[in-house]
Amino acid sequence: MKGRSVAELLAGIVVLLIAAVFLVYAVTNSGRASGSNSGLQLRAKFDRIDGLAPGADVRIAGVRVGSVSDQRIDPNTFLAVLTLQVDGGLKLPDDTSAEITSEGLLGGKYVALVPGGGERMLANGGEIQITQSSVSLESLLGRFIFSVTQMAGNKPSEGEQPAAGASPAPAARP
Repeated sequence: MKGRSVAELLAGIVVLLIAAVFLVYAVTNSGRASGSNSGLQLRAKFDRIDGLAPGADVRIAGVRVGSVSDQRIDPNTFLAVLTLQVDGGLKLPDDTSAEITSEGLLGGKYVALVPGGGERMLANGGEIQITQSSVSLESLLGRFIFSVTQMAGNKPSEGEQPAAGASPAPAARP
């Protein structure tokens, strides 16, 4: 009986050690480890940032090049101000644009940077001037439903005369 409890204790310790190794691996290779403040720090202002949280990816051409390190509201303009931590090896033109986009219909949101063709480069602490805010899926669906109901409401029902200037519908053939 005593040999069995020692074996169970050793198996439990081994399982905990393996779990700890996986945890350390996940934290160090996720790109979200704390204390990684090297690189270029940029700011961008948006009307809305629906669903974007600190730690979200910053991508260029779909490749992760940084993350969102902070978000706040500008008390004067009431715009959302994002602080972006971008790879220091990148030289981004000053006419680079930033847009908030999603990974798919139900995917998470990220900031997509589109480098411009300007001669001057953004410096550390610089601001991206050209931005496009998040598009609300609920708003788009609401507009679509509204337009469909408007179209359905404008069709003349059977037996009604078409509006003035409209050609009459062809008669059905027996």
